[in-house]
Amino acid sequence: MTEYGELIQQAAHVLRGARHPAVLTGAGVSQESGVPTFREALDGLWAQYDPEELATPMAFQRNPKLVWDWYAHRRALLGAVQPNPAHLALARLEQRFSSLRIITQNVDDLHEQAGSTHIIHLHGNIARSKCVANCQGNPTLIDLTTLDPADDETPPKCPHCGEFVRPDVVWFHEVLPAHAIQDATAAAQRCDVMLVVGTSGLVSPASTLPHLAKQHGATIIEINPAASTISPIADIKLTGPAGLLLPQLVEVLDVEA
Repeated sequence: MTEYGELIQQAAHVLRGARHPAVLTGAGVSQESGVPTFREALDGLWAQYDPEELATPMAFQRNPKLVWDWYAHRRALLGAVQPNPAHLALARLEQRFSSLRIITQNVDDLHEQAGSTHIIHLHGNIARSKCVANCQGNPTLIDLTTLDPADDETPPKCPHCGEFVRPDVVWFHEVLPAHAIQDATAAAQRCDVMLVVGTSGLVSPASTLPHLAKQHGATIIEINPAASTISPIADIKLTGPAGLLLPQLVEVLDVEA
């Protein structure tokens, strides 16, 4: 048996005994689907702009149409990508573990497209929109398909209060949603196994979650092509792309179920 095979068997053995597994996913998972990073999307006409002009509350106040159009561009880029085998494997894992929670740093909805349902978006979800004033509670999500198609104003207006609608993402200079932090913290404290997939572990507070899980007795399984700040605390390190290793891990679980 190869070293990879042995490590995957070990990881499967640990997962098989889990009652409350959790997953933390980072940019590496989305990149395997071809999702451009924030700065990679600054191409063509957008190459002239600085992120501070496109992704801050101040930028939206100065030029809401520019910011809205930028996110429309990013949504169009995302429309061309599909969930990869890693996303699909995590959806299969949720079918096995109904208590599974996926905590993601990614703003795309590829986990949802793959079929996962228990997802905590730390940095928001670019597929959703909300009232900039959160007039009906935080967040006040707005379904763009329900708005009057005759009103082609950009950004659209909130049907409740008339303020602008904005993407439901966390911009620079904004704090993460309190409910997301609370849910992610609870999942990290409760889990007995945490899969840490495709994240460098450099962005706080997401980077603190594996440490929190470890402090509460969880086994840490890392899947990453490179070493990360999480690697020193990982009990099992699977080195390679998530799209290759996660399906193998789930397949071992399914075969030996």
